[in-house]
Amino acid sequence: MNQERMASVDALWFHMEEPANLMMITAVLGFEGRLDFERLRELVRTRLVECYPRFRQKVVMGRLGQPQWEEAQDFSLDAHLRRLQVPAPGDRAALESLVSEWMSTPLERSRPLWQFHVLEGGDGGDVLLARLHHCLSDGIALARVLLTLTDGDGAREEAPESSRTAPREGGLAKWMRGARAVAGTARTVLRKGAEIAAEPILAGDLVRQGALGAAALGKLMVVTPDPRTPLRGPLGTRKRAAWSSPIPLERVKAVGKALGGTVNDVLLAALTGALRRYLEARNVPPEDLHAVVPVNLRPLDEPVPRALGNRFGVVLLRLPVHLAEPRRRLHELSRRMDLVKKSPEAVVTFGALELLGYTPAPLERVVVDVFATKASLVATNVPGPRQPVSLAGVKLRALTFWVPQAGHLGLGVSLFSYAGQVTVGVAADELRVPDPHALIDHFHAELEALSDGVTQVA
Repeated sequence: MNQERMASVDALWFHMEEPANLMMITAVLGFEGRLDFERLRELVRTRLVECYPRFRQKVVMGRLGQPQWEEAQDFSLDAHLRRLQVPAPGDRAALESLVSEWMSTPLERSRPLWQFHVLEGGDGGDVLLARLHHCLSDGIALARVLLTLTDGDGAREEAPESSRTAPREGGLAKWMRGARAVAGTARTVLRKGAEIAAEPILAGDLVRQGALGAAALGKLMVVTPDPRTPLRGPLGTRKRAAWSSPIPLERVKAVGKALGGTVNDVLLAALTGALRRYLEARNVPPEDLHAVVPVNLRPLDEPVPRALGNRFGVVLLRLPVHLAEPRRRLHELSRRMDLVKKSPEAVVTFGALELLGYTPAPLERVVVDVFATKASLVATNVPGPRQPVSLAGVKLRALTFWVPQAGHLGLGVSLFSYAGQVTVGVAADELRVPDPHALIDHFHAELEALSDGVTQVA
């Protein structure tokens, strides 16, 4: 039976899974009414399963322990697309509890590594819960793939490029080719990525000078580990999921315009203030914390390839938690963001992750864990469609998206923009952040504090 060796960086995320940290990307799509299940089923079959081979392939282990992609001969769409009832009383709390349960449940490894659940009977309309393993692809690519199910202005992408069998090459040659390719990709982000700059997502000059690469990697390795706080420590196997009501993007833009920051700056400053409030409420001195921020290295104006795959780097952003005044915090966050945008760290870490994928799994885990000791959370910004879209004839109301917290991190915060609004999502280990809604409440309070500053300036 034909098998295809998994790319090294994808294999890294496959090997990193463990009971306390599932390498699973989770999305929650909320709709304004009931979904036509059979119509949805046909869309999933024609737009995902038939277009992207990974949705019908399972992972098998090669003779040398390297994961391989293999066509699942017994593939059944019914095993991957199911209906569930939201428990009574069907409110937000019941829905979040159900999402949390599935976020804590690993995907079945004997089948292709994805699962969709239509959650029916909840207040406000049906919800589509998507769970996809990180070895399939990175979060932004998978968000775009999910949105190919929808219809509306700018919702559908071009058909994926045809798959071709590439000649086999040695690991070092493949890594060198990948490193050159990702540098070109990063420059393309600047040349073509006007959409990125217009959305609340980290973007900037990711490649300045080749000589800076080694310095950037060295800088990452000597970063002082974050202080011990309730956010860090041993993890359990239970996750908690929560998300905010949509926040008008125009409100965020107005704050940024008045106070001299981008949309991204405002959102991350509000998150920083929320972390400060959360720690103070637990009598913990507020010290600066690092967030691991994934950076997309795939141009958003090009179709996601049929083979999917991970194409992202990460940067460590030091959040100015120690600053008490919201506007000072925003200005300092903006300054630090500017420095990150001029750094090649994202490209360097992509190359390091790809190379790490060739090493034995235990070594992969040790290196990733060491990197993660320097941070307290993962923070992601993902841009969605600017105009409303529909799926199976039902309007998409809101979307929340989480990437896994690799390296024994216990907190992930997502900021997803869609149709002029932003949703804040929190995914947390139950032992580290048992009350994720507290963080969301603090985020709203911080945004209100910044808005008050706008009123005073005006």
